[in-house]
Amino acid sequence: MANQTGPFRPFEANFDAEAALKILRATVSGADDGELFLERRRSEALVFDDRRIKTASYNAFEGFGLRAVHGESAGYAHSTEMTLSALKRAAETARLGVGDGGGNLAPPPQPTNQRLYTDANPMADAEFNVKIDVLREMDAFARDLDSRVVQVTASLAASLQEIEIMRPEGTSVRDIRPMTRLNISVIVEEQGRRESGSAGGGGRYGLSRLMETEHWQATAAEALRIALVNLRAEPAPAGVFDVALGNGWPGILLHEAIGHGLEGDFIRKQTSAFAGLMGKRVAAKGVTVLDDGTIPDRRGSISFDDEGTQSSKTTLIEDGILVGLMQDRQNARLMGVEPTGNGRRESYAHAPMPRMTNTYMMGGDTAPEDIVAEIKDGIYAVGFGGGQVDITNGKFVFSCTEAYRVKNGKVGAPVKGATLIGDGATALNHIRAIGNDMALDPGMGNCGKAGQWVPVGVGQPTVLIGGLTVGGSAI
Repeated sequence: MANQTGPFRPFEANFDAEAALKILRATVSGADDGELFLERRRSEALVFDDRRIKTASYNAFEGFGLRAVHGESAGYAHSTEMTLSALKRAAETARLGVGDGGGNLAPPPQPTNQRLYTDANPMADAEFNVKIDVLREMDAFARDLDSRVVQVTASLAASLQEIEIMRPEGTSVRDIRPMTRLNISVIVEEQGRRESGSAGGGGRYGLSRLMETEHWQATAAEALRIALVNLRAEPAPAGVFDVALGNGWPGILLHEAIGHGLEGDFIRKQTSAFAGLMGKRVAAKGVTVLDDGTIPDRRGSISFDDEGTQSSKTTLIEDGILVGLMQDRQNARLMGVEPTGNGRRESYAHAPMPRMTNTYMMGGDTAPEDIVAEIKDGIYAVGFGGGQVDITNGKFVFSCTEAYRVKNGKVGAPVKGATLIGDGATALNHIRAIGNDMALDPGMGNCGKAGQWVPVGVGQPTVLIGGLTVGGSAI
């Protein structure tokens, strides 16, 4: 095992660079593309639950992935054994994706000095006992806020991913990617009824920012607020209603119902509901959606993607017209367009594919209170939990964690058990108003695709969608 405390330098500690490059070049001979991706990752997670430490974990691993791409095929092999002999064995497998060859290597990514976050180890911001003390303070603070609090769970997590990508042209790029997260959940009880609320977030910076007293106290207060809202929530109605979505985290609906359908591989394979619609209207006027991996310190941001392409700000929908897609190198080449810096992978054990970074809708010019006032009979949804979407038709189902009944423009009682049902294309075209309060989420998104998980960001202003199906239990 290589030194886990010094800089990650695999071509000094594990491989001879010239020998590794020779193997890489032989692997991609006759291919269109390929790379050697090397990674070391360290992570820490602390969970304080019910007045005691429930989990204190530390993990460290390293490995490489070797890829050869030819046409629509790709050979990929990976290993935790960072040796030339393991690399040679991996090359034998990766070569299977080249077949009879005949390809010509695509131009390499352009080099970049873009740096969007610190390269400091976020786990080193505080000593272990200090982190435990802060978690204990969070627990006590949340309980002191309200006598109805019966349980508190507080967690701190941090990781540091170090990567190096070697290209067959002989160039290498390195990136150091920090990540931190704070989460506080509370359970309240009143007259035998129990409800929960949670809040949190993070980004690509040190734990010290999340451990500031003012920050975590506000997080705990927000978790309690949501729990108390749910404590007085009534059963949600069922039917077709006008629905206002709050700003920030509700952009997760945009991410799932629309964003995945605009990833290049789904479009190229004609499995997306948006296939064949480039240059056509897919949303109401005023709707502009972007994917932007260049926002400093954000959870979904990357200086360059996992193929070495500089991340970018890509306009997907402009004033309702579909104008762009998210691309990795393979799909971009097959579609005759440029890669957008969206080739992402979960780890060295996974091949890259087109993935979102920070996906959001631009703001409009309507005050959010005016949007809610327009609703005669509907729902105002400001928090979301889990959801499902079918990429082929854009149909989605999302559960609300915080929502309110609205009648004659007045926000009424909170509702519990509401689910939003629809399809992305219809929802986009039924947007009737766009707020001037665009916000990004607090930094808590994870996105799954083909068994891989990567951190992402979402965002949107308050929006009004006409005629959305709401599933509920009220009679």
